[in-house]
Amino acid sequence: MSDITPLDKVGEFGLIRRIQETITLRQPSTTLGIGDDAAILTPTAQHDIVVSTDLLVEGVHFDLTFCPLKHVGYKAVAVNVSDIAAMNALPTQIVVGLAIGSRYSVEAIEELYEGMRLACEAYNVDLVGGDTTASRGGLTISITAMGQVETGRAVRRSGAQPNDLICVTGDLGGAFLGLQVLEREKAAFLADPEMQPELANYTYVLQRQLRPEARMDVIHELRDLGLTPTSMIDISDGLASEILHICTASGTGARIFSENLPAANPMLEVANEFNLDPIMCMLNGGEDYELLFTLPLADHAKIKNHPDITILGHITEKSDGVNLITKAGQPVPITAQGFQHF
Repeated sequence: MSDITPLDKVGEFGLIRRIQETITLRQPSTTLGIGDDAAILTPTAQHDIVVSTDLLVEGVHFDLTFCPLKHVGYKAVAVNVSDIAAMNALPTQIVVGLAIGSRYSVEAIEELYEGMRLACEAYNVDLVGGDTTASRGGLTISITAMGQVETGRAVRRSGAQPNDLICVTGDLGGAFLGLQVLEREKAAFLADPEMQPELANYTYVLQRQLRPEARMDVIHELRDLGLTPTSMIDISDGLASEILHICTASGTGARIFSENLPAANPMLEVANEFNLDPIMCMLNGGEDYELLFTLPLADHAKIKNHPDITILGHITEKSDGVNLITKAGQPVPITAQGFQHF
């Protein structure tokens, strides 16, 4: 086992230097990265910059009992990139703020940053700076992500129009069920520390929870197809919550058909094991980080056969409400029952 280095042995600036040595800058718009009071970014006059910040708090957003620090680092970047994707933008830079509890070693923080580094490499993003401070509690991670989009092409939540198609990428509910598996195994471990977790049959849902991916691939594909969504949001707090956000911002209603909800077989199997309704998992589970977006009806032919995009339903007039249409054709009002931050 390698030696463990206390944080106070290298100090704040020694830690920053060690992190700086691992960072590679990739974006031509990054004029200056880590090492000064602020990064310098130089976009062209033809681009807008979009900026988003997310906090991840130990004990609220992640549990180190079952979340390796490298996975936490990767996920912290991915969920911020997902916010940039939801604006129809391409991510370019991030800055990272950490509040670090006294029990963390230098090597632990380096493991966290290794996960961030891998995510930055995957999404072609530069880590250009941030801040570190002490915490009297656990670990808190704050990431601000920046991206670029052609002037006028940023997509907001507020652009949906009646008759627009409601589309979603990938499949839903897996991350929520991955969390159920991890919580069950944690409870079993606390009851019997000698037990070994039984995780072999849950690879898919665990990956969806521990290492989600931002759907930048779909953003590039939409551009290749010449499509610009009228509204878009990423699914962090659950499909129900996000469609309500779009409808509230756009002043519309919506009809989503339950038979169209995209379900992966591993998710259905775990839902059955936990005796949970798969539709509830897909509507309210959260943390899937898929993209929910709307497109004009005229674009139907361009996406109807896309293997990773599902048409859930359509936007309606506000007076119609936001409803899930059952297989029997009955409308059920959609309410947000996903993750509540406070």
